Formats: sequence, structure tokens, C-alpha cells
Amino acid sequence: MPEKTKTPKPAPGGITDWIVDRLLRGLIALALALPWERRVPLMGWITRRLIAPLAGYRRRAMANLAYVYPDMPKPRRREIADAVADNAGRTMIENYDTAGLLARTAAQKITGPGLAALEEAKAAGRPVMLVTGHFANFEVPRAALVNRGFKIGGLYRPMSNPFFNEHYKRNMERLSGPVFPQGRRGTLGLVKHLKQGGMGILLFDIYDSAGVPMDFLGKPAPTLTSAAEIALRTDALLIPFFAHRKTDGLNFDVEIDAQVPHGDPTTMTRTLTQALEQRIERSPEQWFWIHRRWKPKRQARKARRQST
Repeated sequence: MPEKTKTPKPAPGGITDWIVDRLLRGLIALALALPWERRVPLMGWITRRLIAPLAGYRRRAMANLAYVYPDMPKPRRREIADAVADNAGRTMIENYDTAGLLARTAAQKITGPGLAALEEAKAAGRPVMLVTGHFANFEVPRAALVNRGFKIGGLYRPMSNPFFNEHYKRNMERLSGPVFPQGRRGTLGLVKHLKQGGMGILLFDIYDSAGVPMDFLGKPAPTLTSAAEIALRTDALLIPFFAHRKTDGLNFDVEIDAQVPHGDPTTMTRTLTQALEQRIERSPEQWFWIHRRWKPKRQARKARRQST
């Protein structure tokens, strides 16, 4: 039989990426022309009805849900997957209006035992490593803290589309820079920022084959311990924080958990994982199930190679 050949993917920065970027820019510009109360539900609807089915996000979310909750009925998985897409669309357009996001969170109530520790660190000039996951709108807590005089940099994973990534990065910087790309140079930049008494944020719930084997929602998921390691390296407080989207779809609760005691980086990261798991178990529709968090087939291949 003739050998099957795979269709090569377009090179990053090629015409396909340029077209996708222009389409997304146009969609974002049109949505931003509408009032906040109309644009946010509209982008949720567009993402749920059009983008998620076409891009495969709904299929991926349902597959992840079936992997974690094999006994969950398919209609319930579909319901959650659609709500996840809706939340993702809302989050994108909320975060693309930095001034609007800051205005919406100007009087945001913040609760949780970690708030006092955060304010004490700010007054003392002590570094803080804030950690969250892709839950609800993960930029809302940062915006709420910026309104209280905090300046919080961040470490981010560059997007595969370089055209879209450029304005995506600029938008994050407008909220409260500086931001650093994930990788050695970016980590060094964040470490330097923290050693000068700064504060940073990191989202840790992304698959990385170099991560430590660690269960997430009961399934093995390689997890980077970078946040804990950076906190130890810079003597920074390690504090998890989260937003939770309210039933009106427009407003949020913001909670800052107690600081995680310094110790073994893996143990510290497990504490962060448990904090996120608790939120997901209460509101599964608010976590980004569209991400490839587990990659069970890749992990199985890796395990077979290691056993031979």
C-alpha cells in the first residue's frame, strides 16, 4: 500500500494566519462598537453557536468531559460544553476592552483570606506570585486589584498565530504590564520583576510534557511547578485567586485564597491544583474544557516507551 502523507500545516505567519487574524480583528471591532451589556452576550452566542462547532472546541470539550466524567450523560456534557464556549466568547471580548474592564471592576468586591496578606505585601514591597487557572474570566481579579493600586505583571503563553499574538500581548500590557512570554527569557524577566518587589500572575492549568505527573480532576495531567519554583526563588508569597461569573453573565465574584506555605514545589502546586478543582467541581461550565489538558493518548505512548 502506498504510504499515506499528511497535508502540511501552513507555516506560522503565513497567509492563513494573516486572514484569520484579520477576521478576528474585524469581529472584535464590530463587537466593541456595541454597549458592554449587548456585546458580551453577543460574543458568547457567536462563540457557542458558530466558532466552537467549526473550530472543534465543542467536540474537544465533550471529549474531555467524557474522559473525566465517564458516567455523565451526553446531554449534560453537551450543555456544559456549550456553556464553556459561551464563557470563552464573553471572556475574550471583555478582555479586549481594557478601559471597560477596569470601569466594570472599579467597585468590585473582593473576598477571601488572601486579600489582607496581599495588601500587607504591597505596603512592605514584598514580591507576590499570584496564580489562577482558565476559569470564568481570569483577568477580572487582576483588573479589580489594579483598581486598588496594585501593579501586576504576568507570564503568558504566546499564541500560535503571530499576527493575533501581537495585539493580544499589547492588550494584556494595557491592563497592567509588564508581561513576559513563556520560556526561559520570559521567566527570567518575571523573576527580575519580582525580585524588585513586583507582583506577577501565572496561569498553571495548561498541559506541558515537561511537567510533574499530577492528578487533575482524578486524571494524570503533567503540570508545571513554575509558579512555586519562582515564589521560592524570589521569596514571594504564593497566592491563588479566582473569579466566578454570576448567573447574569456580566458580573463576577472575586476571591483570593490564603497564601500557600513555602515548601516542596510539587506539594505547593498540588495545593494550587486543589483550589482550582474545587471551583470546577462547583461550576464545571466556567472552566476552559476546550484546552487539551490531559492528552491521554500521548501520555500512554510515553508510558509505553518508558516501560520498554
